[in-house]
Amino acid sequence: MNMETILVTGADLAPPALKLLSNFELIFAGKAPTEDDVIALCKRHNPIGVIVRYGKFARAAMEAAPALRVISRHGAGVDVIDLDAARALGIDVRAAVGVNAAAVAEHAAALLLASAKSTVKLDERMREGHWDKSTHKSQELGGKTVGLVGLGAIGRRFARIADAMDMKVIGFDPGARDLPDYVEKVSLGDIWTRSDVISLHCPLTDSNRMMINADVLAKCKRGVMLVNTARGGLVDEDALLDALRSGQVFAAGLDSFAQEPLAADHPFLKEANVVLSPHVGGVSVETYVNLGLTAANNLLSMLATARQQFQSSIPQTKRRTKGSS
Repeated sequence: MNMETILVTGADLAPPALKLLSNFELIFAGKAPTEDDVIALCKRHNPIGVIVRYGKFARAAMEAAPALRVISRHGAGVDVIDLDAARALGIDVRAAVGVNAAAVAEHAAALLLASAKSTVKLDERMREGHWDKSTHKSQELGGKTVGLVGLGAIGRRFARIADAMDMKVIGFDPGARDLPDYVEKVSLGDIWTRSDVISLHCPLTDSNRMMINADVLAKCKRGVMLVNTARGGLVDEDALLDALRSGQVFAAGLDSFAQEPLAADHPFLKEANVVLSPHVGGVSVETYVNLGLTAANNLLSMLATARQQFQSSIPQTKRRTKGSS
């Protein structure tokens, strides 16, 4: 008996997730699957479900798999999935919302501290034989204002960390409710003008693409710091580079970029006041397991719902009763 197929756009899943999906044939697309790779695998295996880890999952891939019923995101952001196409094709999509909140918030804090304290630069200098004790001056974060764009699970977790460091926390999120008393809800304009640090924790949409641009950076306090563990498309990278070089932005801690992987000749790589990481904010030992389990459970739940809906759509034939002709 042929097993139904699940495609994973990655090279692996956590062992507990593999166990949950043991009744399916799992196909793995590899560590860095291209769109063409994914389309080819969909054509070859016609999966009933997909777990999206890396890369984009667009309409062409969906159309290449007529059996496809559900897409489960191995992460919180669904901007890598063509939601309009999924909706039009009757494919259910679900993300693992909030599962990686601790990992991303901690990574944002690490980037902020590295930016304020110049830890990467000092490490490099020491390895080159320098001892900058008499010349280096770091920035203290206590008493400074951090502006959060996005107050979901990650933003709120980061807010707790910032509050513990005696920072004043302000935040913008039209949908946020029941905020803790240490978070002041403000307008987006207030974020730009009042913040000593701006940290991005929002999804990427058509309306906020390149929200951090030259005009916005000009409104900010001179010497502002920027942390982005959300999506690279939120930032106009050329404008940020200009602001870093002019001193308008003191430092930036970046975990996501407009194009990934970052090109070998990208100017960020030569900027001393930029701390970089390869979009790993949501990656930890614990999150790897929990994301895998959540993605697998979401997929199974959606498949069960889809099958129930299919069964209920089949007209019920009248059964012959005993003695009927």
